[in-house]
Amino acid sequence: MVPALGVSGAPQICVFAREPLAGRVKTRLIPALGAEGACRLHAALVEHTLATATGAGMPVQLWLAGDPRAAQVRQWAERFALTVHAQRGAGLGERMWFAARRQLRRRRAVLLIGTDCPALDRATLLRARDALGRRDAVIVPAHDGGYVLLGLRAFAPGAFERVPWGTRGVLRVTRTRLRRAGLRWRELPWRHDIDRPGDLAHLPGHLLLERLA
Repeated sequence: MVPALGVSGAPQICVFAREPLAGRVKTRLIPALGAEGACRLHAALVEHTLATATGAGMPVQLWLAGDPRAAQVRQWAERFALTVHAQRGAGLGERMWFAARRQLRRRRAVLLIGTDCPALDRATLLRARDALGRRDAVIVPAHDGGYVLLGLRAFAPGAFERVPWGTRGVLRVTRTRLRRAGLRWRELPWRHDIDRPGDLAHLPGHLLLERLA
């Protein structure tokens, strides 16, 4: 039986994000929003995710692809009182595993999240935390075939190896990797990522839409 997580064993939340640079973020949304509009949406999603994560009562780190000295990044670090770490690795899988491995050496569990899902709310983060009290892993699947959250409390490098990132096969392959590693996991309700023009219908109609004006 997996022992329950105590207060001191609260998962470390690692938020993966890119520095907001027009033309280099949310590129699949550029046909609908333009490069500047897509960049503004990206920045709004990052800010929304950081606010949600820091409001969940767990430690939060920002794992950045880009310049940690950029003005927007420094503003986020100051506003949300979090540390910024450089993503390391040749691809997304290596970068996620680098962060997960580092945290699992220090803490009993880790939650890895991106910034593409405004529906990933505080309640879901708390449910993911609680799931890791009874399981080795937890997943919040995305409707596009990937996932918006992966939580681990056991070393599982295979979960990130040879995964077809950016395709509809991400979740299927990750399930297979976890099963082969002998891990037990729980899946929470599916959520929508905001990646393509058709996904814009799932944007909440408050701050994120205002930031696009």
